[in-house]
Amino acid sequence: MLERLREECYLNLNPLQTGGRTNAEIRKTALQFVDGYSVCDYCQGVLHLIEKPPICNLVKELVEFLDMDEARLTLGAREGKFIVMHSLLLPGDAIVFDANRHYTTYIAAESVGAKIYEVESIGYPSFEITPEAYRKTFERVIKETGAPPKLALLTHVDGDYGNLTDAKCIGELCKEYGVPFLLNAAYTAGRMGVKGKELGADFLVCSGHKGFGVPGTIGILATTSKWVEKVFRRSSLYDKKEVELLGCTARSGSLACLITALPYIKERVKGWDEEVKKAQWFVEQMEGLGGITQIGARPTQHDLVRLETPILREISKTHRKKGYYLYYELEKRGITGLKPGQTDWFKLSTYGFTWDQVKHLFTAFEEIVKES
Repeated sequence: MLERLREECYLNLNPLQTGGRTNAEIRKTALQFVDGYSVCDYCQGVLHLIEKPPICNLVKELVEFLDMDEARLTLGAREGKFIVMHSLLLPGDAIVFDANRHYTTYIAAESVGAKIYEVESIGYPSFEITPEAYRKTFERVIKETGAPPKLALLTHVDGDYGNLTDAKCIGELCKEYGVPFLLNAAYTAGRMGVKGKELGADFLVCSGHKGFGVPGTIGILATTSKWVEKVFRRSSLYDKKEVELLGCTARSGSLACLITALPYIKERVKGWDEEVKKAQWFVEQMEGLGGITQIGARPTQHDLVRLETPILREISKTHRKKGYYLYYELEKRGITGLKPGQTDWFKLSTYGFTWDQVKHLFTAFEEIVKES
């Protein structure tokens, strides 16, 4: 039988998984809705209108929680990005997005034939994305094409450095230039409070399995009333089905789990400031060991952090297990989530850990450095 005991037996540092860690009630729901299209028992042809389980209520609550006007469930944030791009862009249309974007942002833009303009970061070591860089890129698009871009996307927090970018300022800039604004909140919504319209977002995409404490894969696409008819347009033949969603999207137990999770998530985001404090404390302690440096905006404003660790690389040169020693030394101390063999640098997340667990995590690294 296949087994996976990372969450039961270890502190899992993988940033992809910490925000999607499930609790006991969500796991019970997953078991009850594990069979096939389990949420479709009472479907009348429209997924987001199903009353049993109460998907219709979930969608309404998500709209309020995210401060938008309408929402749909998707199979993930990447599908949400593609839906928006495919709805708004024609081949050759200009799209602007940050260089710290997820790879699926680029692929989604490629798939619709858009002309891509990337907003460069300020570079090493912080790799921050600034509103002024967006403005310069907008001006470049206008100079080259004679018009503003047809869509701008911002990665609210990127998956490489954990940089929280000023979405509100960029949203205001998009409004100034008349550019629709798509905010990728895969690493923020559900971890921290995200209010889309306050940030100026026309579209908001979220990841259930990265930020809402549910199994994958499921996402959310929310929009304002201005764009509902365009993005959620209906088929000319199958009038209940929305074209860009191919009719129905998430039809699995993950959707039922999101119903169970949302009340918990509404409470969880209230503890965001404490999560940031834990990450900042951990970084400070790690850098105090010497030979370890946080890469990204300082002080970090997110639980995902990237560390350069030349001191660990030096240890690997003489250790009998070479670069794999770190993975096994952490595993012996009940910690997992780093990639085996990686010692030059790594990413990790302290999200959801207690203070005692964060301190244990630091102590583990401290022991590994001193013992080696």
